[in-house]
Order: sequence, then structure tokens, then C-alpha cells
Amino acid sequence: MTPQTNHAFYGTTTLGEKGQVVIPAGAREALKLGKGEKLLVFSMGHGMLALAKLEHLAKFEKHMTEKLEAIRQAVKSVK
Repeated sequence: MTPQTNHAFYGTTTLGEKGQVVIPAGAREALKLGKGEKLLVFSMGHGMLALAKLEHLAKFEKHMTEKLEAIRQAVKSVK
């Protein structure tokens, strides 16, 4: 998994009547977001939200699960 290190400001957006937010086109293009893309929404505290592509978190979860299993095996071998 290669971490994305480019940070950018893509403009502003307005919360609509139904609570919908439009992600600026530049951000959608840069992050390769398409129609129907599943995004997770996290509270960052202090009135801030973060969005993450579900597919990337699934990859991260798989990676961490594999690492956790390796750690468990290492702990068992020491006991």
C-alpha cells in the first residue's frame, strides 16, 4: 500500500437542503472518485470531517489483520 502524500485544497462546498455535499470536480478527479463510490465519514473533532474511500480502508484492514496475526504468532513463540 503506497501512502498518498500530495495534499491539496480543492475549494469550498455548501451543505444542501438534504444534507448533501458536492465534492469539487478537481478533488473527484485527483482522488479518482466516481459516481456511486462508497465513502466513509469520520468526525475529526472541532467541527471537522474526513472522508475516506471504503476500498482503501478495506485494503488497510487486510494489511493490519495480517500484521496482527504475525504478532500473535511471535508472542506465542516467546511464551
